[in-house]
Amino acid sequence: MPVAVGAFVWQAIVLPKLPVAERQSARAILGLLRNKAVLLGLFAVAMLFVGQFALFTYLWPFLEQVTYVSVFMLSVMLLVVGASGFIGTVVIDRLVVKRLFVTLWMLPAAMAAVAIGLALFGGSAIATAALLAIWGFTGTAAPVGWWTWLARTLPEDAEAGGGLMVAVVQLAITLGATVGGVVYNTAGAVAEFSPAPRC
Repeated sequence: MPVAVGAFVWQAIVLPKLPVAERQSARAILGLLRNKAVLLGLFAVAMLFVGQFALFTYLWPFLEQVTYVSVFMLSVMLLVVGASGFIGTVVIDRLVVKRLFVTLWMLPAAMAAVAIGLALFGGSAIATAALLAIWGFTGTAAPVGWWTWLARTLPEDAEAGGGLMVAVVQLAITLGATVGGVVYNTAGAVAEFSPAPRC
């Protein structure tokens, strides 16, 4: 909590005030969906977050029930996810500047491969830690790539498009966690990370 408060105060002090050039109505924002590129991009973003949070929400029980880690090792593995996520956020800019579209499909593909790897090798703490490092890197780098895509696709409507994307992401997170919960409750932790879980 103190860190969040400190970050809020710091942002309030250092970030410049941006005047509103033009107020956007809800109809104008939804009108962006007439753009086929925007519609397909938002669908891809939604699928990314549905998939990610169907798994990520239930990572803790997976580590406890499949990898059998101690409380200390659980904390270490979650730290690995966070640290690799920080690295991913820092270095991803080099990829999105030069090869944005390649990056946008490579990151979800890597996350899918990690999920399959966890289902196959989740009993090994070393393999799981390595896979989670990749997951942390790709999971935080992917949103950076998609926000870059949004700014390039809607350079004149980036703010309105951003609001639309936030709404889609929040809905996708809720849907992903719900679907993940259904799979976890009916088939267990390993099936949660399998490409075709049995329900």
